[in-house]
Amino acid sequence: MSVPAPPPHRPQPFATGLVALALTALLFVASLAGLIGAGPAPALALNDAQAEVVEVWRLVNQSYVDPARLEAVQWRRLRQKTLEKPIESSEQAYVAIEAMLAPIGDPYTRLLRPADYGALRSNTQGTVSGVGLQLALRGEGPGERRRIVVIAPLDGSPAAEAGIASGTEVLSVDGRSAITMGLEATAARLRGEPGSEVLISLRQAGGSAEREVRLKRRQVDLQPVRHRRLLEGRHRLGYLRITQFSEAVPQLVREAIEDLNGGDGGQAVEGLILDLRNNSGGLVSAGVAVADELLDGGAIVETEDRGGIASLQQANPGRLFAGPMLTLVNGGTASASEILAGALQDGGRSPLAGSRTFGKGLIQTLLSLGDGSGLAVTVARYLTPAGHDIQNLGIAPDQPLDPPEPLDPGGDGDGWLGQASRLLVARLEGRDPAGSAPESRADQLAAA
Repeated sequence: MSVPAPPPHRPQPFATGLVALALTALLFVASLAGLIGAGPAPALALNDAQAEVVEVWRLVNQSYVDPARLEAVQWRRLRQKTLEKPIESSEQAYVAIEAMLAPIGDPYTRLLRPADYGALRSNTQGTVSGVGLQLALRGEGPGERRRIVVIAPLDGSPAAEAGIASGTEVLSVDGRSAITMGLEATAARLRGEPGSEVLISLRQAGGSAEREVRLKRRQVDLQPVRHRRLLEGRHRLGYLRITQFSEAVPQLVREAIEDLNGGDGGQAVEGLILDLRNNSGGLVSAGVAVADELLDGGAIVETEDRGGIASLQQANPGRLFAGPMLTLVNGGTASASEILAGALQDGGRSPLAGSRTFGKGLIQTLLSLGDGSGLAVTVARYLTPAGHDIQNLGIAPDQPLDPPEPLDPGGDGDGWLGQASRLLVARLEGRDPAGSAPESRADQLAAA
């Protein structure tokens, strides 16, 4: 078979040739861009609400303690999916941020809306308006029922006067399910203007019956540090209660111990009872500062960051009080107060008496956002000086105390304070409750 000859070549007009050359060049560039994976076209400018979502994503991405968890929840993909939705207002931004953070599964990494952020900052400065309940989310493990529980009522608050105890489950606030609202929204609904009322549905720890309590909100004076002298037989004891670690606490503790040491003209105490019951934490720096004042050198706490790098914080030489100590703890002792309790116990400075502590071994940083809201991000884990990870485990006391647990620590009829006084006197007299002299905490644990 013969093949037709190709037609003779005809030169193209000059202008047409230029167009063809330009089109070829454009096609080549486009093809090359696809081959080398050129980036997407520049994104459109973000509005203020979208910019806040992106800022929260960035802060969590660079700070969160567990990068593997972020990878597991496809954190980058979550950012993209979040920005695909309409976000035009602050409220839409808050909802989008909360939905973006939820898959992480960390109740302590959370958005704080302006009212919540302001309330938390007030707490660290020593004031709060509401009913005086400190709450936590429980039931994060496999097969566990999620619930919002009371860590502790604030001393002198409407909640304390109503007899709401540590471990009580909060079922609803003004008819709205607490677990559906979540931790921050539940806490926000309990706060409010002085004189206003709120209806709370509760279930006692370990019980099945529900009860409703109507409380009137008021300004609660936190009074984070209180002290007085006790007389147990012929021995003078000091009693120091810390209810929360706010900015002023380290200085207030110094003043209290100076007073107990005879600085007010009175007789110096022989032993000190430190009461950390129902202290849900606060500023970690304040808890570490108090530990520094009570330890004569030695380790306070070991922190571990997102890179797995451990850092050990040491106490300085010298201490405010040199005599024997005993520290009271319970299920409301959490976070910064557990750092202090763990340092005193592991360092052999003070045995713990009471019941197992709450078990919060995570540290958060608090970040301000541009519109008055804030972001709490878990940035580190902490271990006690002996290397104990207490998250969800708590710290076991050296000396469990007999039930029932007092509802008003340090108040009239506090049976645990009486037991602690007798235990401390036994140490002063060179004997333990069984009649032998405890040389060190290690010896006591070995004997057990």
